[in-house]
Amino acid sequence: GVKVDFPPSKLKSGSGEHVCFVLDRLAEEALRRRGFSFKRPNYPTETTEEESVMEDDTELTLSKVEEEMIEEPDDEEETVMDLEALKLRTTHTEAEPSSKPDEILESTVDAAEWNLELERVLPQLKVTIRTDNKDWRIHVDQMHQHRDGIKSSLREAKSYLDKLQEDIGKTLEKVSSREKYINNQLEHLIQEYRSAQAKLSQAKERYQQASGGVTERTRVLAEISEELERVKQEMEEKGSSMSDGAPVVKIKQSLTKLKQEILQMDVRIGVVEHTLLQAKLKEKSNMTRDMHATNIPEPAAGPLS
Repeated sequence: GVKVDFPPSKLKSGSGEHVCFVLDRLAEEALRRRGFSFKRPNYPTETTEEESVMEDDTELTLSKVEEEMIEEPDDEEETVMDLEALKLRTTHTEAEPSSKPDEILESTVDAAEWNLELERVLPQLKVTIRTDNKDWRIHVDQMHQHRDGIKSSLREAKSYLDKLQEDIGKTLEKVSSREKYINNQLEHLIQEYRSAQAKLSQAKERYQQASGGVTERTRVLAEISEELERVKQEMEEKGSSMSDGAPVVKIKQSLTKLKQEILQMDVRIGVVEHTLLQAKLKEKSNMTRDMHATNIPEPAAGPLS
């Protein structure tokens, strides 16, 4: 009992908006027949957990630095530092007692060798931090860079635009002065051109009027020519019919046929008249007999006793 605005062929595919609509209405009807009613929902009690401390994106931990170093290894490195070995070595050296006294600490390493070792391990000591393009600081830096670039470009372009504006202004002044000079020199030619333009417009107007009359006369001539052709055709038909003997032959044949039909009609009329005469005579004899039969005298009746 539900009105729908789509044909049944939409349900053949077994999927789509119309199929879902039909299933929804059928489910509602089934629930209504069974007397099902929705109850208020019972929400479970949620246990509150302790809020975890959010880690600041700007701080870098050692674990993150180690992960980034593992993800992006340097191809130019010949050796990889073993952090665990370094830790064990450090703890081992700390556990062993120093052979030197604490009062005197002298370095026996050459400064040149120390610098060479520093240059060798320097690439391994670099910490690479991935830049997030969504960070607002990067956006601010880009905005400042673009602003500086726009300012520098504007200063350069402004000088060129000022120079271009000055050149255009000078050119416009030259053009206006040349235009005034040409107008003054060609004033009489302009007057002549205007008068010739007025005459041309008048001639065009007269031409349009004359062309309108010619068009009307052309139409009348076409009608007269058509009528003349029709009259010529009728004259030719009449002349051909007058010189042709076929109509006369047809008339003679028609007269002969008509005479035959008249003879046949005369014969039929004679037969009908004869039949009618016989009928009249027969009727007359019957009337005469009836009249004689009615005039016979009746026998006289005897005296009454």
